[in-house]
Amino acid sequence: MEIVNFLNPMKTLLITPEGLEKLKSELDHLWRVERPETTQKVNWAASLGDRSENADYHYNKKRLREIDKRILYLRKCIVDLKVVTYSPYQEGKVMFGAWVEIGNDKGFKNRFRIVGGEELIGAKDYISMDSPMAQALVKKEVGDEVVVKTPTAQFVWRITKIEYLK
Repeated sequence: MEIVNFLNPMKTLLITPEGLEKLKSELDHLWRVERPETTQKVNWAASLGDRSENADYHYNKKRLREIDKRILYLRKCIVDLKVVTYSPYQEGKVMFGAWVEIGNDKGFKNRFRIVGGEELIGAKDYISMDSPMAQALVKKEVGDEVVVKTPTAQFVWRITKIEYLK
């Protein structure tokens, strides 16, 4: 059964255990550190008097709204995500959470991990489960050739290695 986010139907609601911990850590940091610091700055700036031309006040009020919006999003998101842990049945096949090495006949090589969309921020070597590359690789094995179709081109890759964090 495919799990789909109805707010963004192209986004799979799966996450690795590491990704979930990262989101929880971000939520904790926003709630315990950034929000109190920003609230304190807003109160200080408000105490200076005229708020109409007070850049500190306006900037920190805006930042506080951004923090609150992210906190609400993370709280909802964390509840809705389904954590996918390693299982021995995944061995030998490309599945969610796999580290995959691929190469092509032109000598290009690449290594990345297939994860959910919520894990992509700040990760150079992660790709979304919903990407054309990941969709082409899923359930394939080492040695298999896959054709990756994008809106502008078509590429052929060979899987050279599959690993999982256990």
